[in-house]
Amino acid sequence: MESKLSSIKTIDIVQISLMAAITFIATSVIHIPTFMGVLHLGDSMIFLSAILFGRKKSAISSAVGMCLFDLISGYTLWAPFTLVIKGVMGYVAGSIAYRKDYNGDNTSNNVFAFVVAGIWMITAYYVGGAIILTFISKEFALKQALIISLKDIPTNILQIAGGMALALPLISALKRKVNM
Repeated sequence: MESKLSSIKTIDIVQISLMAAITFIATSVIHIPTFMGVLHLGDSMIFLSAILFGRKKSAISSAVGMCLFDLISGYTLWAPFTLVIKGVMGYVAGSIAYRKDYNGDNTSNNVFAFVVAGIWMITAYYVGGAIILTFISKEFALKQALIISLKDIPTNILQIAGGMALALPLISALKRKVNM
């Protein structure tokens, strides 16, 4: 009986590692600190990886790339949240993009995938912010923390929209190049 580890191919490791690095770089190069987080271009790479490599590779590369950014850039408190949130975000985007017979080739379906993944991210970071303010930093009561955490929702919406605006033409160009 063959083990699961022996089914992992070198190309899978290379693709995941490369996308994690690209995601980290996209997040690191241009980022603007916000109230409790950061506005960046890394989500565009999550969307790109979801379409190019599917849900599993996107989940791993997204989680690792974004978590590394948090650990290296002083957002250490957010790292465990980011690991889960961005991993699920990549998984959701890839799952929807490859549902039925779409195979990541339908732009409208991809936009739908990115919107659903974005809603997940916005909601999860909202809850994460409230958890940090209430239970980890112990600065606010839960009700106050839920209100304060609302401040980053507009920035997260902007981040998703910007990620989609950058990812969609990249996806189109890369898919066209591959199909030539």
